[in-house]
Amino acid sequence: MNEENQLKISKSIFLVPVVYVVSIWFVYWVEIQFDFNFNKLGVYPRTLEGFKGVFLTHFIHSNTSHLFNNSIPLFVLLTSLFYFYKDVAFKVLLVGGFFSGFLTWCIARESYHIGASGIVYLLFSFVFFSGMIKKHFRLVALSLIIIFLYGSMIWYVLPIKDGMSWEGHLSGFLVGLVFAFLFKNKGIVKQEHQFTETEFDTMFDENGNFVQPVLEDENEK
Repeated sequence: MNEENQLKISKSIFLVPVVYVVSIWFVYWVEIQFDFNFNKLGVYPRTLEGFKGVFLTHFIHSNTSHLFNNSIPLFVLLTSLFYFYKDVAFKVLLVGGFFSGFLTWCIARESYHIGASGIVYLLFSFVFFSGMIKKHFRLVALSLIIIFLYGSMIWYVLPIKDGMSWEGHLSGFLVGLVFAFLFKNKGIVKQEHQFTETEFDTMFDENGNFVQPVLEDENEK
């Protein structure tokens, strides 16, 4: 896919971000409306029962503050993903989401881990590192914008705040980094400069020395 088609704006790039954000708000509304508590559907590390959370955790939130804090970066990062990386967007979101949850299940402390934060860190890491790796000017610019907007998030891959699943953040961050390398040749890539020889170039030899043109003798027949 050439760059013009890759960066063509369409309504479809907003479809998944809108559907995802609406979905997590709907799930939370169901909890409040019908007095449910879905927390136990989250990731509970290293147990068979807790493995279902690998698939469900990204839709469950503990309160409106938790939900709101994830909604805006989710929409921004998902839109960036589906605009600049549409060739691999679904793989990053779905496969990356699975491995983020799975890694959390493997390494996290024994507690229920919920929230779309793992997806947020997955997208943040992928978009940032992919732009740096590809060195395409548009993607580098996007990376700088992302780090400007959400760079402070990096601290929360460390256990610096009680009650926060830093393991989920770290898992998403690491998976996003790996995917940035795996898909470095997919989608928009920096084009290598192709040298085209001109008539001016033929006036110099391979060492850069000027070659005196041979003038045809006017008397020669």
